[in-house]
Amino acid sequence: MARTSNIFARVEPEIKEQAEQVLEQLGIPMSNAIGLFLRQVVLQRGIPFDIKLPKSKPLAFGSLSKEQFNAEIEKGLADLTAGKVVSADSVADKMRRDYGV
Repeated sequence: MARTSNIFARVEPEIKEQAEQVLEQLGIPMSNAIGLFLRQVVLQRGIPFDIKLPKSKPLAFGSLSKEQFNAEIEKGLADLTAGKVVSADSVADKMRRDYGV
């Protein structure tokens, strides 16, 4: 058996749990997934996926005042009234095309 090293990392419990659920469905132990990630870092000579800042900061419900929340709801209603809508099917198609989801 090959020699191994231990890695200790702190992660948010919710993210760990969600990742465990996905990896369990894939039949991949967490330690193997971390090893795969590190191998890709070595092969790619960097992080194996794009890391970008979001174009705009996502809104967190809990961080909005009542007035800010109402203003965001009004913006959404104005978009609906103006016909600025996108079907869920078109979003799903784009996700499949762009990300293989």
